[in-house]
Amino acid sequence: MTARPTMLVTGANTGIGLATATGLARRGAKVLFAGRSREKTLAAIEQVRRATGNDDLHFVELDLANLEQVRACATTLKASEPRLDVLVLNAGLVRVRALTAQGFETTFGVNHLGHMLLTLLLEPLLVNAAPARVVVVASRAHERTNRPIDYETLRRPTATYSGWREYQQSKLANMLFAFELARRWKNERINVYALHPGVIASDIWRAAPTPLRQLGMLFMRTPEEGARASLHCATSDAAAGETGRYYDEDGSHRRPSPLALDEAAQATPWAYSMDALAPYL
Repeated sequence: MTARPTMLVTGANTGIGLATATGLARRGAKVLFAGRSREKTLAAIEQVRRATGNDDLHFVELDLANLEQVRACATTLKASEPRLDVLVLNAGLVRVRALTAQGFETTFGVNHLGHMLLTLLLEPLLVNAAPARVVVVASRAHERTNRPIDYETLRRPTATYSGWREYQQSKLANMLFAFELARRWKNERINVYALHPGVIASDIWRAAPTPLRQLGMLFMRTPEEGARASLHCATSDAAAGETGRYYDEDGSHRRPSPLALDEAAQATPWAYSMDALAPYL
Protein backbone atom coordinates (compact mmCIF):
# COMPACT_ATOMS: atom_id res chain seq x y z
CA MET A 1 0.00 0.00 0.00
CA THR A 2 1.41 3.40 -1.01
CA ALA A 3 1.88 5.77 1.92
CA ARG A 4 0.15 9.11 1.83
CA PRO A 5 2.39 11.97 0.79
CA THR A 6 3.33 14.26 3.69
CA MET A 7 2.85 17.98 3.07
CA LEU A 8 3.58 20.89 5.41
CA VAL A 9 1.96 24.33 5.13
CA THR A 10 3.16 27.29 7.18
CA GLY A 11 0.48 29.71 8.37
CA ALA A 12 -2.09 26.96 7.79
CA ASN A 13 -4.69 28.12 10.33
CA THR A 14 -6.11 31.00 8.29
CA GLY A 15 -6.38 32.61 4.87
CA ILE A 16 -4.53 31.15 1.90
CA GLY A 17 -2.72 28.69 4.15
CA LEU A 18 -5.97 27.22 5.45
CA ALA A 19 -7.41 27.02 1.93
CA THR A 20 -4.21 25.33 0.72
CA ALA A 21 -4.20 22.84 3.60
CA THR A 22 -7.87 22.06 2.89
CA GLY A 23 -7.09 21.40 -0.78
CA LEU A 24 -4.21 19.11 0.12
CA ALA A 25 -6.36 17.24 2.65
CA ARG A 26 -9.02 16.72 -0.01
CA ARG A 27 -6.35 15.16 -2.21
CA GLY A 28 -5.63 12.60 0.50
CA ALA A 29 -2.34 13.98 1.82
CA LYS A 30 -1.06 13.81 5.36
CA VAL A 31 -1.05 17.53 6.16
CA LEU A 32 1.11 19.22 8.80
CA PHE A 33 -0.38 22.55 9.90
CA ALA A 34 2.50 24.78 11.03
CA GLY A 35 1.63 27.80 13.13
CA ARG A 36 2.27 29.70 16.35
CA SER A 37 -1.07 29.21 18.09
CA ARG A 38 -1.97 25.66 19.09
CA GLU A 39 -5.54 26.69 19.91
CA LYS A 40 -6.22 28.42 16.59
CA THR A 41 -4.48 25.76 14.54
CA LEU A 42 -6.28 22.87 16.23
CA ALA A 43 -9.57 24.65 15.52
CA ALA A 44 -8.56 24.97 11.86
CA ILE A 45 -7.61 21.28 11.75
CA GLU A 46 -11.01 20.31 13.10
CA GLN A 47 -12.66 22.49 10.45
CA VAL A 48 -10.66 20.81 7.69
CA ARG A 49 -11.29 17.34 9.12
CA ARG A 50 -15.04 17.92 9.04
CA ALA A 51 -14.92 19.37 5.52
CA THR A 52 -12.74 16.66 3.97
CA GLY A 53 -13.08 13.52 6.08
CA ASN A 54 -9.28 13.36 6.30
CA ASP A 55 -8.07 12.51 9.81
CA ASP A 56 -4.35 12.58 8.98
CA LEU A 57 -3.96 16.23 9.97
CA HIS A 58 -1.43 17.40 12.55
CA PHE A 59 -0.36 20.56 14.39
CA VAL A 60 3.29 21.62 14.23
CA GLU A 61 4.40 24.50 16.45
CA LEU A 62 6.28 27.09 14.41
CA ASP A 63 7.18 30.70 15.23
CA LEU A 64 8.99 32.10 12.21
CA ALA A 65 9.96 35.23 14.17
CA ASN A 66 12.25 33.18 16.42
CA LEU A 67 15.04 31.26 14.70
CA GLU A 68 15.69 29.17 17.81
CA GLN A 69 12.10 27.95 17.68
CA VAL A 70 12.32 27.32 13.92
CA ARG A 71 15.29 25.07 14.61
CA ALA A 72 13.38 23.31 17.40
CA CYS A 73 10.46 22.77 15.02
CA ALA A 74 12.74 21.24 12.39
CA THR A 75 14.40 19.01 14.99
CA THR A 76 10.99 17.71 16.08
CA LEU A 77 9.95 17.07 12.49
CA LYS A 78 13.15 15.20 11.66
CA ALA A 79 12.56 12.98 14.69
CA SER A 80 8.93 12.24 13.86
CA GLU A 81 8.68 12.27 10.05
CA PRO A 82 10.67 10.01 7.72
CA ARG A 83 9.99 12.20 4.66
CA LEU A 84 8.42 15.43 3.48
CA ASP A 85 6.99 15.44 -0.03
CA VAL A 86 5.86 19.07 -0.20
CA LEU A 87 6.81 22.15 1.82
CA VAL A 88 4.57 25.20 1.27
CA LEU A 89 6.14 28.42 2.58
CA ASN A 90 2.91 30.36 2.92
CA ALA A 91 2.92 32.35 6.19
CA GLY A 92 3.39 36.08 5.82
CA LEU A 93 2.72 39.46 7.35
CA VAL A 94 3.04 43.16 6.64
CA ARG A 95 3.50 46.32 8.76
CA VAL A 96 4.41 44.78 12.09
CA ARG A 97 6.47 47.45 13.86
CA ALA A 98 8.77 45.21 15.82
CA LEU A 99 11.93 43.16 15.60
CA THR A 100 12.18 39.38 15.60
CA ALA A 101 13.73 37.53 18.54
CA GLN A 102 17.10 37.81 16.79
CA GLY A 103 16.71 41.53 16.00
CA PHE A 104 15.58 41.57 12.35
CA GLU A 105 12.82 43.71 10.88
CA THR A 106 9.81 41.46 11.37
CA THR A 107 8.42 41.42 7.82
CA PHE A 108 11.78 40.32 6.43
CA GLY A 109 12.47 38.02 9.37
CA VAL A 110 9.19 36.12 9.10
CA ASN A 111 8.50 36.23 5.37
CA HIS A 112 12.05 35.32 4.37
CA LEU A 113 14.60 34.41 7.06
CA GLY A 114 12.42 32.07 9.13
CA HIS A 115 11.22 30.28 6.01
CA MET A 116 14.73 29.96 4.60
CA LEU A 117 16.01 28.39 7.81
CA LEU A 118 13.10 25.97 7.99
CA THR A 119 13.67 24.90 4.38
CA LEU A 120 17.39 24.32 4.77
CA LEU A 121 16.92 22.34 7.98
CA LEU A 122 14.26 20.13 6.39
CA GLU A 123 16.43 19.27 3.38
CA PRO A 124 17.04 15.66 4.59
CA LEU A 125 13.29 14.97 4.75
CA LEU A 126 12.76 16.46 1.29
CA VAL A 127 15.64 14.39 -0.12
CA ASN A 128 14.08 11.27 1.41
CA ALA A 129 10.86 12.01 -0.49
CA ALA A 130 12.48 13.05 -3.78
CA PRO A 131 11.07 14.01 -6.17
CA ALA A 132 9.85 16.59 -3.65
CA ARG A 133 8.58 20.16 -3.96
CA VAL A 134 9.14 23.49 -2.18
CA VAL A 135 6.44 26.08 -2.89
CA VAL A 136 7.30 29.70 -2.08
CA VAL A 137 4.29 32.00 -1.80
CA ALA A 138 5.82 35.26 -3.01
CA SER A 139 3.91 38.16 -4.57
CA ARG A 140 3.81 40.45 -7.56
CA ALA A 141 4.76 43.09 -4.98
CA HIS A 142 8.35 42.18 -5.86
CA GLU A 143 7.64 43.42 -9.40
CA ARG A 144 6.81 46.87 -8.05
CA THR A 145 10.35 47.70 -7.01
CA ASN A 146 13.58 47.98 -8.97
CA ARG A 147 15.66 48.63 -5.87
CA PRO A 148 17.87 45.90 -4.40
CA ILE A 149 17.35 44.88 -0.80
CA ASP A 150 18.47 47.63 1.56
CA TYR A 151 20.43 45.68 4.16
CA GLU A 152 20.80 48.76 6.37
CA THR A 153 17.07 48.63 7.13
CA LEU A 154 16.93 44.98 8.15
CA ARG A 155 17.96 45.61 11.76
CA ARG A 156 15.34 48.33 12.33
CA PRO A 157 11.54 48.07 12.80
CA THR A 158 9.24 48.93 9.91
CA ALA A 159 9.74 52.60 9.14
CA THR A 160 7.16 53.36 6.44
CA TYR A 161 3.53 54.16 7.31
CA SER A 162 1.97 51.44 5.15
CA GLY A 163 4.75 48.86 5.54
CA TRP A 164 4.62 48.39 1.77
CA ARG A 165 8.30 49.05 1.12
CA GLU A 166 9.30 46.43 3.70
CA TYR A 167 6.77 43.97 2.27
CA GLN A 168 8.10 44.48 -1.27
CA GLN A 169 11.60 43.87 0.02
CA SER A 170 10.61 40.66 1.77
CA LYS A 171 8.83 39.36 -1.32
CA LEU A 172 11.84 40.17 -3.48
CA ALA A 173 13.87 38.14 -0.98
CA ASN A 174 11.38 35.26 -1.44
CA MET A 175 11.88 35.35 -5.19
CA LEU A 176 15.68 35.56 -5.03
CA PHE A 177 15.75 32.70 -2.51
CA ALA A 178 13.48 30.49 -4.63
CA PHE A 179 15.56 30.89 -7.77
CA GLU A 180 18.88 30.42 -5.99
CA LEU A 181 17.55 27.35 -4.15
CA ALA A 182 16.23 25.85 -7.38
CA ARG A 183 19.73 25.97 -8.86
CA ARG A 184 21.42 24.62 -5.76
CA TRP A 185 18.97 21.74 -5.27
CA LYS A 186 18.38 20.75 -8.88
CA ASN A 187 20.49 17.60 -8.56
CA GLU A 188 18.67 16.68 -5.35
CA ARG A 189 15.42 16.23 -7.31
CA ILE A 190 13.70 18.88 -5.23
CA ASN A 191 11.66 21.25 -7.39
CA VAL A 192 11.26 24.85 -6.21
CA TYR A 193 8.40 27.11 -7.26
CA ALA A 194 7.60 30.78 -6.59
CA LEU A 195 4.14 32.21 -7.11
CA HIS A 196 1.86 35.22 -6.93
CA PRO A 197 -1.39 34.13 -5.22
CA GLY A 198 -3.39 37.20 -6.19
CA VAL A 199 -4.42 40.06 -3.93
CA ILE A 200 -6.32 38.15 -1.28
CA ALA A 201 -8.53 39.17 1.64
CA SER A 202 -6.67 37.46 4.47
CA ASP A 203 -5.13 38.05 7.89
CA ILE A 204 -1.85 39.20 6.31
CA TRP A 205 -3.39 42.70 6.22
CA ARG A 206 -4.42 42.72 9.88
CA ALA A 207 -1.79 45.33 10.83
CA ALA A 208 -2.35 47.55 7.79
CA PRO A 209 -3.92 50.99 8.42
CA THR A 210 -7.66 50.44 8.95
CA PRO A 211 -8.98 52.72 6.17
CA LEU A 212 -6.59 51.22 3.62
CA ARG A 213 -7.40 47.68 4.74
CA GLN A 214 -11.16 48.14 4.64
CA LEU A 215 -11.09 49.81 1.24
CA GLY A 216 -8.63 47.35 -0.25
CA MET A 217 -10.55 44.27 0.87
CA LEU A 218 -13.53 45.36 -1.21
CA PHE A 219 -11.49 44.52 -4.30
CA MET A 220 -9.62 41.45 -3.04
CA ARG A 221 -10.19 37.80 -3.96
CA THR A 222 -11.03 34.93 -1.62
CA PRO A 223 -8.44 32.71 0.12
CA GLU A 224 -9.76 29.76 -1.92
CA GLU A 225 -8.92 31.64 -5.10
CA GLY A 226 -5.55 32.54 -3.58
CA ALA A 227 -4.73 28.87 -2.98
CA ARG A 228 -5.05 27.88 -6.64
CA ALA A 229 -1.44 28.55 -7.58
CA SER A 230 -0.10 26.91 -4.43
CA LEU A 231 -2.12 23.76 -5.09
CA HIS A 232 -1.01 23.72 -8.71
CA CYS A 233 2.65 23.88 -7.74
CA ALA A 234 2.25 21.40 -4.88
CA THR A 235 0.28 18.70 -6.66
CA SER A 236 -0.14 19.07 -10.41
CA ASP A 237 1.46 16.74 -12.93
CA ALA A 238 2.06 19.77 -15.14
CA ALA A 239 4.44 21.29 -12.57
CA ALA A 240 6.19 18.02 -11.74
CA GLY A 241 8.95 18.51 -14.28
CA GLU A 242 9.51 22.22 -13.59
CA THR A 243 11.75 24.05 -11.17
CA GLY A 244 12.88 27.63 -10.75
CA ARG A 245 9.70 29.03 -12.31
CA TYR A 246 7.28 31.77 -11.23
CA TYR A 247 3.50 31.27 -11.45
CA ASP A 248 0.49 33.54 -11.61
CA GLU A 249 -2.61 33.18 -9.46
CA ASP A 250 -4.22 30.73 -11.92
CA GLY A 251 -1.12 28.51 -12.10
CA SER A 252 0.07 29.83 -15.46
CA HIS A 253 3.68 30.94 -15.89
CA ARG A 254 4.36 34.58 -15.00
CA ARG A 255 7.46 36.60 -15.79
CA PRO A 256 9.41 37.72 -12.69
CA SER A 257 10.98 41.14 -12.44
CA PRO A 258 14.40 41.57 -14.10
CA LEU A 259 15.91 42.07 -10.65
CA ALA A 260 14.55 38.71 -9.43
CA LEU A 261 16.14 36.98 -12.43
CA ASP A 262 19.56 38.57 -11.85
CA GLU A 263 21.88 35.80 -10.61
CA ALA A 264 24.19 38.29 -8.94
CA ALA A 265 21.21 39.77 -7.11
CA GLN A 266 20.24 36.23 -6.02
CA ALA A 267 23.69 35.47 -4.63
CA THR A 268 23.91 38.54 -2.35
CA PRO A 269 20.84 37.91 -0.14
CA TRP A 270 21.74 34.22 -0.03
CA ALA A 271 25.14 35.11 1.45
CA TYR A 272 23.63 37.68 3.85
CA SER A 273 20.98 35.21 4.99
CA MET A 274 23.44 32.35 5.43
CA ASP A 275 25.56 34.55 7.69
CA ALA A 276 22.47 35.41 9.74
CA LEU A 277 21.34 31.79 9.92
CA ALA A 278 24.73 30.20 10.56
CA PRO A 279 24.24 29.83 14.35
CA TYR A 280 21.06 27.84 13.75
CA LEU A 281 22.13 25.52 10.93
